[in-house]
Amino acid sequence: MSTTQSERLRELLEPLVTTQGLDLEEIEVDSVGRKRVLRVVVDSDTGADLDLIADVSRALSAKLDETNAMGEGEYTLEVGTPGAERPLTEHRHYVRATDRLVKFQLSEGGELVARILKVDDEGVDTEVPGVKGRKATARRIAFDDIVRARVQVEFSRKGNKKEEEA
Repeated sequence: MSTTQSERLRELLEPLVTTQGLDLEEIEVDSVGRKRVLRVVVDSDTGADLDLIADVSRALSAKLDETNAMGEGEYTLEVGTPGAERPLTEHRHYVRATDRLVKFQLSEGGELVARILKVDDEGVDTEVPGVKGRKATARRIAFDDIVRARVQVEFSRKGNKKEEEA
């Protein structure tokens, strides 16, 4: 059974990320010219600030140097969080996207843009925004009916409870 470099790196680095209270979301090794770039994406239910990212980066860098897991060649380590329009691929991603606007690609065909209100083991309860003065409508989407889902960026949102409380 062969193990890819990404899988070996995940096994090596995931415990360090977990001890910082984060989830290891993604590992990617790319070649950029003669150099290699190791991208590590981490996240948590409460997000990750720059200080925590820096701490994780130092811990990962020390472990990589200690084990020589990236080999002899030069490489750059980049540690960050998922982008604003992150794809939702795990149950925890949907939970973290509660109250966010998400674009769903549905197995029945078509797309739906809706706000996630609640997540359980079977699917998500959403609110589909009303168009042209119509009221928003509730819709339940089972995970089995979702082909892809991606968080949408909102530049201005009226009535955002979190912003009003701040």
